[in-house]
Amino acid sequence: MLVWTAAAAASPGPCEPMTHEGERFVACTVDLRRARVKLFWRGADGLPYGSLGRLASAQGPRLSFAMNAGMYNADLAPVGLYVEDGREMKVANTANGPGNFHLKPNGVFYVSGDKVGVVETGRYLRSRVKADYATQSGPMLVIGGRIHPKISTNGPSLKIRNGVGVKPDGHTAVFAISEGPVTFGAFARLFRDALNCPNALFLDGSVSSLYAPALNRSDLSRPLGPLVGAVPR
Repeated sequence: MLVWTAAAAASPGPCEPMTHEGERFVACTVDLRRARVKLFWRGADGLPYGSLGRLASAQGPRLSFAMNAGMYNADLAPVGLYVEDGREMKVANTANGPGNFHLKPNGVFYVSGDKVGVVETGRYLRSRVKADYATQSGPMLVIGGRIHPKISTNGPSLKIRNGVGVKPDGHTAVFAISEGPVTFGAFARLFRDALNCPNALFLDGSVSSLYAPALNRSDLSRPLGPLVGAVPR
């Protein structure tokens, strides 16, 4: 379920409510020249954090926002590529299969120094990026300014969704979550048309959750796998 209290009109944090095509979203914008974006899977005890609340408790007030960061198995392990602190903890998944993850092209969100990217999985592997952090998910929502060819304008599937896009400057990541159920098409257009992200990646649906203390928001959901958040440089 969602835990939500009214936010102040102007938020000092990276996350801001917004409306697009009549649907409500929250977008969290991070310039990596001013803050760090990190991925989190396991805590100091070696166990998955499993929730935004546990991550927030571990990181303290330095954590300005967090959300779930890609699809995961029943043991909360990432389904695909996962890199944390420069260490590849799960290899890329290039197999075919059912579900959103395998709706190819899928892609990788990565952080390398103060640069950030969202690219198709094959392109990421060919480029041999030295990533500090990376998570694989799918499908891609926007590829080079175009909506994923298999995403319909407004399909029948309605879910709360979250994803990440990258601004053209290559230093700014935008994480977004819908406030209510939306179609894949509406979510993809949010990144392309409203957030100015020529490349964007779907992270997950239904379990999509947000921690945004400046908005007095900390969502509760089923146990989560990889998480992403921002901390000061």
